[in-house]
This record gives sequence, C-alpha cells and structure tokens, in this order.
Amino acid sequence: MTTGRLQVPKTSAGLTIWLTGLSGAGKSTLAALLTDRLREQGQAVEWLDGDELRRSLGRGLGFSREDRFENIRRAVYLAGMLNRHGVITVVSVISPYAEMRSYARQELPGFVEVYVDCPLPVCEARDVKGLYAKARSGELPAFTGISDPYEAPADPELTLHTAERTAEQCMEELISWLTEHRLYRL
Repeated sequence: MTTGRLQVPKTSAGLTIWLTGLSGAGKSTLAALLTDRLREQGQAVEWLDGDELRRSLGRGLGFSREDRFENIRRAVYLAGMLNRHGVITVVSVISPYAEMRSYARQELPGFVEVYVDCPLPVCEARDVKGLYAKARSGELPAFTGISDPYEAPADPELTLHTAERTAEQCMEELISWLTEHRLYRL
C-alpha cells in the first residue's frame, strides 16, 4: 500500500474518492464494489463513471487535451455539489494528466486520489471493448496509453495493484485505508 498527502479536513461535509488509471485497469469494477459496500453500510454515496459522464454531461466533447480537461471540470463540479450535501462521491475516470488531478485536488476539499495501477499489457488483455486494438491499428487517435500519454500519479493517497490482487482484495484495502484515516466508519 502506498500513501501520500492527505488534505481532507475533519469538518468536510463530503468526500471524493478519485480512482485514476488506464482503461481496463479496474477503476469501474472497484468503484462499483466500493459504492455497493458504502451503501450497504448506510452511507450516502454516488458513483460518477467516466463513460457515463461522457454520455450524459460530456456530449460534444472529443479527446483533445482541452476536451478531456473540460470533462474533468464537469466531474469535479458535480462531485463538489454532492460533497456539499454530505455525499461520498466515487469518481472513476482515466484523468490522464497530472494537471487534471491537481485541479480536482484544489477544488475538492475532501479529495482522495487512488491510483489504480495496472500494467498496459494486462489492461490490453482485459479490454472487452477492443479499444486498445483499435488504438494500435490507428482507428482511435489520441488513446490514453497508446498514442496519448498517461501521467501516473506521483504521490497518490493510495495505490492499488489490480494485476496482483483481486478486485475484492483491492476494495478491502481501500476500505481499510479509509477507515485507518478516519474517513469511513464501519
């Protein structure tokens, strides 16, 4: 388990758990497990998934750096609104640039960055949508990890290695970390 700086004030009304990593790393799987666990425990929680955000709030946005950043701005705005109402927000987005995650950290007082670390070959093997194959053949330009960079977090609060552990084990590690840092109570 790797931990970094923590900027969550004890009086924070809400919390944003920001899952970042390559496509296929396991962000959505972890987000679904975590959201279910928190709901089972009676927590007010919402999950903002990158694909869903693009379909609902990001229509018209492409994959240029500027459009990707605008998509993140929208996710941050929505997470902040939910946090102000005491809702734990789980955000699963690639957010490939450090600048994007830094923006989210500055805007969201209860921000916890979780790096869902998975080697590119494993992500490609998990790719049920065939996106990596399309990116490698040139059909998908500016695809993160292939023709567009992914800047791995330098100092996340937590790093989860999804190629080495099951999704359930990673989710338990995340719950333990949140409990240890008094951000979640069983």
